[in-house]
Amino acid sequence: MRYAATWSDATLVTIRDLTPDVRALDIRPQDGVKPFQPGAHIDITVLIDGLPETRSYSLVGEAGGETYRIAVKKRPETRGGARYLHALQPGARLTITEPKSSFGVDLDHPEYLLVAGGIGITPLVGMASLLKRRGARFRLLYAARTAADLAFSGELGAELGEQLSIHLSGEGNRLDLAAAFAALAPGALCALCGPMPMLEEARRAWASAGHAPENLRWETFGTSGKLAASDFRVVIPRHGKDLIVPANRSLLDALHDAGIAVISDCRRGECGLCAMPVLSIDGEIDHRDVFFSDHQKQENLKLCACVSRATGTLVLDTDYRPDTL
Repeated sequence: MRYAATWSDATLVTIRDLTPDVRALDIRPQDGVKPFQPGAHIDITVLIDGLPETRSYSLVGEAGGETYRIAVKKRPETRGGARYLHALQPGARLTITEPKSSFGVDLDHPEYLLVAGGIGITPLVGMASLLKRRGARFRLLYAARTAADLAFSGELGAELGEQLSIHLSGEGNRLDLAAAFAALAPGALCALCGPMPMLEEARRAWASAGHAPENLRWETFGTSGKLAASDFRVVIPRHGKDLIVPANRSLLDALHDAGIAVISDCRRGECGLCAMPVLSIDGEIDHRDVFFSDHQKQENLKLCACVSRATGTLVLDTDYRPDTL
């Protein structure tokens, strides 16, 4: 594990609707707000079908005050965490971790580009405020389908002015990452948060522009993929298991429900700890991770159980070996 989580009780203080399906929640921890850098997140215990599970949410803005702010988008394909949080009322009790930082910006680059796709704006709000306050050379590119999908656009526009550029694909103004990256100065840093397809495009465009790989920082959400989420069958011969993964459950959660332990950490398809060998697929795998390369995904030899899905029947192996116990 990358983090030793410290959990504490907290209270939901205020709720504000930002868009028809995005809600901002201000949460007051019982033991006080801890310092954090923009891009940090907290884990929250949510109840899914009456059972406790953990979900991660980026903190909005910079540290300060008596509450943490998160913004939660309720999607049709939600695995239940957003549905649970959207149903809460002020005064609700929560269990949360202290902030964890795994996504951020260094303050020693000649230029910065922040790129947000939809709800991916949440960790970038604080980064933009920090860079603005430090007088850094930067732009924030905010992409969404329609204006109704934009959260925080009003306050960002007031704070950033011409440093904010909005791209609405539904109005024919699609974000051109290749052009944006080509215009950056050598040594520039890009911080991006958005769906998997946006990140895959960004990684290719960043490499084509000749920028250093380590200067592309990202965070993403693993609910987005090339295929619509649907039920699929998983067979684990080593354990004698044959199960159905529901459309609203991750493969990792379904395996744990069936008593098959799989080591994991990020649950966003980034760290690769939950990678499992693929024995066969009668259908199609929707990898949804950013850990494996495009070539590795085409080979279909492994997948990340936390975010990957499939159609048809998927046959997997595990690292369990009884003779090593």
